[in-house]
Amino acid sequence: MPHVLLQSLERVERVIARCRELASITDVAGETTRTYLSPATRDAHALVLGWMREAGLSTQVDAVGNLRGLRAGLSPQAPRLLIGSHIDTVVNAGAFDGILGVVLALELIEDLADTPLPYAIELLAFSEEEGVRFRKPFLGSLAVVGELTPEDLALPDAHGTTMEQAIAHFGLDPAEYAAARLAPESFAYLEIHIEQGPVLESEDRPIAAVHAIVGQTRMSLRFTGQANHAGTTPMHLRHDALAAAAEWIVAVEKLGQATPGLVATVGSAEPKPGLGNVIASEVLATLDIRHADDDIRHAAVAKAVAAAQSAADARGVTLSTSTSIDQTAVPMAPHLLALMEAAAKASGYDGTPLTSGAGHDAVILARRVPAIMLFLRSPGGLSHHPGEAVLIDDVEAALTTAMEFLRRLRDDVLSGSAQAGREAHA
Repeated sequence: MPHVLLQSLERVERVIARCRELASITDVAGETTRTYLSPATRDAHALVLGWMREAGLSTQVDAVGNLRGLRAGLSPQAPRLLIGSHIDTVVNAGAFDGILGVVLALELIEDLADTPLPYAIELLAFSEEEGVRFRKPFLGSLAVVGELTPEDLALPDAHGTTMEQAIAHFGLDPAEYAAARLAPESFAYLEIHIEQGPVLESEDRPIAAVHAIVGQTRMSLRFTGQANHAGTTPMHLRHDALAAAAEWIVAVEKLGQATPGLVATVGSAEPKPGLGNVIASEVLATLDIRHADDDIRHAAVAKAVAAAQSAADARGVTLSTSTSIDQTAVPMAPHLLALMEAAAKASGYDGTPLTSGAGHDAVILARRVPAIMLFLRSPGGLSHHPGEAVLIDDVEAALTTAMEFLRRLRDDVLSGSAQAGREAHA
């Protein structure tokens, strides 16, 4: 694997140090917790805006709190590349999820210095992606693609403050949220992100292009049986909701193991009354199924529900289901994927694409412009965890590959291929 040259070490260390500095800005002492438009967000804004201005960007904070920095193109009508990620966090987070993509984009822009490009670059630091405060993710990027709604603005947080009120309290004008839409000359979106999983580490690879972000189905299943005395009710006369759920949970695990590329998870199963000497009368369980191919995902969901019904029927237990999320898979733009793979290879790395099992702002931006992602290895597979980390060589690999991607994108724009890709996407 290529190693960081001494002259590159300073910039890599600066990227990591900036991420650590942002991680110290928190609403909860002793951990990194920074939710949408919280008090810590104001300090994070000041820090990142300062870095943007040092990099020569013209800056603004849009009406929903996204930070935006623009490196102008050769003309006011120049096509615009969007590069971004988010600066909010989950509760008790690590230092690199989302933030790394913003800081790496800044480093790329600083490395470009006065290098002329036929396109402008807009850096987007989304103030909301995780969905912690208002229990809905991607509020920042939804505003950018014009899909934030009045119903979203009415969402309350745990203290009853609505999103609209939070925006106003932050000193912004919620009535102007429509003005956050991306510029019409925007032609592509790039997001650099830690993998948040163990695949790259298992393959001993520093980086990979992303070919698709998986589709997701999230459901609740309720098994309803009959509570009874655990000592006096013979096994053949029971209607045990927990036993039905247990059989189904194992079936879900086997389904995931038997289907390439599928992940299937029962993350929660809550029995009632939950007593050691009482047969469970009810179990409320969750189901999370993901795959990059929506047909395979939907088929797996049908099999999982059928397995639940079979386990319930065998015990005289009833089953009810509800679906909370049915999100389609999002393929990355083929022409941008080809450019990223070629950029990785030219930089000395194996950029063979992999699938993203988590959602990202690219899911939303891809609705309006061609999108591509570049992943970095997550040591230990950790993310959404204080132990989240990156390796120096991997940060260098991402910077080198992304810079080569920008060069190749320059040629793409000059040849007209980028516009053709934008039109094909539309």
